[in-house]
Parts: sequence; structure tokens; C-alpha cells
Amino acid sequence: MKVIITSKGINTSEHLKDIIESKFSKLSKYFSSEIVVGVTLSAESGRQKIEATINAKGTIFRAEDTSTDIYAGVDHVVDKLSSQMSKFKSKLIKKHKDNKAILFEDVPDNAEDDANLVIAKRKKFDLIPMAADEAILQMELLQHNFYVFLDMDTDGIGVVYKRNDDSYGLLETEV
Repeated sequence: MKVIITSKGINTSEHLKDIIESKFSKLSKYFSSEIVVGVTLSAESGRQKIEATINAKGTIFRAEDTSTDIYAGVDHVVDKLSSQMSKFKSKLIKKHKDNKAILFEDVPDNAEDDANLVIAKRKKFDLIPMAADEAILQMELLQHNFYVFLDMDTDGIGVVYKRNDDSYGLLETEV
């Protein structure tokens, strides 16, 4: 597992880099050796934010933490990623049983007006054909409240989202 560390507005000492690589190396038993972990460190109003993303050939694991102590934040992010692996192990095995990037045997069980409408960030991504329940799984792994996907049942674009009552919704498109 290779760890790529990016920092924004924060100085990363060699000691901090070594700690991050050491902590994330504990997750390497879950993935094949060619997997890359992207770790981003940034400062937000006196607090440090750490974000980590692992793209395991089609399945994305993501966790973030904001803390006054960057070392504690690293521990929390590693724990969150490990928990994701455990929490969704059986579903991931069903979906990715042939994916050699994930080593499952080591995973433990367990706006007021138009003038204010400004696009602050633009992101492009590939739409992957999947069923709605797989999209919900991917949304939960990314820790987002929505996920856009290509619905393999309807061949249309779908959006799953988390509702305020902790249930899920599905938006389907028509042309």
C-alpha cells in the first residue's frame, strides 16, 4: 500500500509523515500492495482536518476527521476506515468476490436568489453501472449523503440519498 500525503495550509514534518504512513500501513493487510491511499491534511479555523481516500479498483473507501490534534485525527480516520471494512464486509464480499485488490480474509467481522448561486467546486467522475442497493453501499462507504450512479435496471442515471429520518431515497431520471 502506497500512501500519498498532500497538505494545504499546514506544514507536515517528516515525523508526521512517518506517523501517517505507519498508521495507514496497518490497513495494508486489507488490500493488495498496489493500492494507493490519498491523505489530505488541511487547517480550518484553528483545527486540523485529515481526509483519506482508498480506491480499491471500483470500491472507494473514504473517511475524514477534524480535530485540534492532528495525530488523534489520524487515529480516528484509520479507525473509521477499518470500521467501514468490518461493517460492510459481507456486502463487499458479495459484490467484489473476484476483486483481488481487497483481501477480505483479513477484515474483522463486525440559496436565496440567483445572484448567490455560485458553483464552488466542480467534479467529474465515471458513472458505474450498479443496482440501487450497491449505490447506497458506495454512498455509505464515502460517507456522503447522496450518490450518483448509472442504474443497471433502468439504464438511466439515478441518485440515492440519505433522508433526515435515516431512510434512503432514490431519484430516477426520465428522458
